Amino acid sequence: MNAVVATIEHLPHLGEILALASAGVWAVAVILFRTSGKNVHPVGLNLFKNLFALLLLVAVMPALHRPIFPAATLTQTGLLLLSGFLGIAVSDTLFFMSLNILGASLAAIVDCFYSPFVIILSYVFLSERLNGWQLSGVLLIITAVMTIARKSRGENGRISRKDLIRGIILGILAMFFVAVGIVLVKPMLAGVEIFWATGVRLVGGMLGVLAFLPLHPKRREILRPLLDLSNWKAMVPASFLGSFLSLLFWMGGMKFAFASVAAILNQMSTIFIFILAAVFLKEKATPWKIVAVVLAFVGAFLASYPF
Repeated sequence: MNAVVATIEHLPHLGEILALASAGVWAVAVILFRTSGKNVHPVGLNLFKNLFALLLLVAVMPALHRPIFPAATLTQTGLLLLSGFLGIAVSDTLFFMSLNILGASLAAIVDCFYSPFVIILSYVFLSERLNGWQLSGVLLIITAVMTIARKSRGENGRISRKDLIRGIILGILAMFFVAVGIVLVKPMLAGVEIFWATGVRLVGGMLGVLAFLPLHPKRREILRPLLDLSNWKAMVPASFLGSFLSLLFWMGGMKFAFASVAAILNQMSTIFIFILAAVFLKEKATPWKIVAVVLAFVGAFLASYPF
């Protein structure tokens, strides 16, 4: 098994393959999370997916001969825990809230803020420079979001302008925190075991949700749907795809490819989600949505590409 894993890790363009796979798997997971979100609170959904993915990861690692407790510094472990808290506990909860308000196709457009946030934070903290093309990409994404804020009335026209703006703000904040989480650990990813790093981030995310849950006034209402097995029909595959496979692929893409290239391929999820939402969730593909998707995707490409 070690030989198989070692062979895979030396495949040409492995990082690019993993980043694109992450986008595709995440797109399917978003559709399932959207379905789950109709019956399960965002905090409860976040807790379930983190615990499910962590247990699955711990079960799989010995079979793949991956060390559960490899040699690692306190700094590495602490940064990964903080990355998980910001990028999973905080970001994913905000994302699920935004997804419930906006629907999958509009949430996918707002998600394009991920790339410019990574670029801007890398400029500030990792001394990576911004060029004119990247700044143009950021402006295109902002234009796309402003387009949906002004022209869209949301899924089937049932969303108010106030809720639309609230959903957009929640989505933007979600992308900001996930970008902070990855920029925190990007410099050290090359030197750590990817399965272990993913697991530590999941622990950070789960601990963050568990610390917040006792303080929530509706904690019983949050936990009750998790015990309803009928809700597991969507939650289990969504968690497997979105919190296990997609997260592993995403971390692998960031480790084995340039961050800018991985970010571009990750952003393909915007196109995948838009198509899947129209086919399976019957979310209307209006002309303004199509324009916004094109603007956001081109903007994400420009913002991420190392011209």
